[in-house]
Amino acid sequence: MSAPRRIVLDASVGVKWFRAEPGSAEALELLLSHGRGEIELVVSSLFVYEVVAVATRTMAAVDTRTFWDRFMSWRVRAVEVGGELVHEALAVSERLGCSFYDALAPALASQLDARLCSADRRAHGEWPEVVLLE
Repeated sequence: MSAPRRIVLDASVGVKWFRAEPGSAEALELLLSHGRGEIELVVSSLFVYEVVAVATRTMAAVDTRTFWDRFMSWRVRAVEVGGELVHEALAVSERLGCSFYDALAPALASQLDARLCSADRRAHGEWPEVVLLE
């Protein structure tokens, strides 16, 4: 059996897990595929902060805690921001003309030789082979 495809998610995709908006069904399907072992989802540690911050503005505290517990049970790999990832993100930020925050996901995808999945066309539309959920 071959190794699962690795996909790096931008936080714009994670928000779609609890907001009904265009691309939400596809975002949820990514989680299901991850759960079945068909793909491996990877995020930067900043993803966690960004998604939980939006969840706290969108949901009641008890629902945010439930969301966090479920996220942890999905065993999505979170990579700490630091070292070479920061250097790569700074280079990506300059290349794409996006913020450092927005550059972290493509920088991580580059480091892991993975596909980037985003819902942010403005920040990531120029990234090679990006999958945009819109």
